[in-house]
Amino acid sequence: MNAIITLILTAIVFIAMDLTWLGVIAKSFYWSRLGNLLTDDIVWSAIVVFYVIYILGIFHFAINPALASGSWKSALMNGFLLGILCYATYDLVNMGTLKNWAWSIVIVDILWGGVITAVSSTVGFLIASRLS
Repeated sequence: MNAIITLILTAIVFIAMDLTWLGVIAKSFYWSRLGNLLTDDIVWSAIVVFYVIYILGIFHFAINPALASGSWKSALMNGFLLGILCYATYDLVNMGTLKNWAWSIVIVDILWGGVITAVSSTVGFLIASRLS
């Protein structure tokens, strides 16, 4: 039961940060560079599936190892590395296959992936630590 609570609360942190980033903080950054590629009709099912898979990945690759070592620093570092890896995969493949995918998007998005995953992993670890 603690794992489910940790997953749900980690998801809330991640999604709140991501929606704030995409919808408020960096909205004009992305729109100015990718507006011609963005859809008016968001496919929410795809977004939900991403969030479920990604949060499970955070739990498995960052939170669980940190719990085993008892170190929030492990959650932070593993989360950061996971975020860099995943977001780099997405952005660099897009850079190689899509027109007008700018290096500025690659750099900002990869750094965002590292930050959001590091923060979510650390918060998830702290939640799980308190619940155990």
